[in-house]
Amino acid sequence: MTSSSSDAELAQRVRGLIRNVADFPEPGIVFRDITPLLADGPTFGEVIEHLADRYRGRIDMVAGVEARGFLLSAPLSAVLGVGTMVVRKAGKLPPPTISSAYTLEYGTAEVEVAATVVVPGQRVLLLDDVLATGGTAGAAASLLEQAGLEVSGIAMLMELSELGGRAALGEHEVYSVVTY
Repeated sequence: MTSSSSDAELAQRVRGLIRNVADFPEPGIVFRDITPLLADGPTFGEVIEHLADRYRGRIDMVAGVEARGFLLSAPLSAVLGVGTMVVRKAGKLPPPTISSAYTLEYGTAEVEVAATVVVPGQRVLLLDDVLATGGTAGAAASLLEQAGLEVSGIAMLMELSELGGRAALGEHEVYSVVTY
């Protein structure tokens, strides 16, 4: 699937399978629930194949961001025949790890990867389910670069464009299957 009309058709089908849940997890928030997409095997498989076509030959590893990014990174890495690594909140992986702190609106957070799977110089695709403000994706990309990896791209299942996350990711190539 490489033509823009095919991309648009896939995006429309995916958008139709993402459920909008008003006022969850708190009032004023519209949660984008991907479980109907995950339950639709043919369309979910098409999303994975679409991403594989886009990144085939360009990456050596897929880095999935906790937690829903794992649901995308594992099947994508299997289709591409490359490894997968997980980017987790600090304290969730056994040592040794490589970690990086980042600033949130009201405090700080930390992400980490297992040092045992890092091969400096590898080309990595950072993959997650949603791009909102870009804080988590930016921190994960910085972490991967600090670990000596080359972030060859950042891919998202969906992007909430009104939150401006793409701008927070600097010069990185960013791709989203669906944009809201």
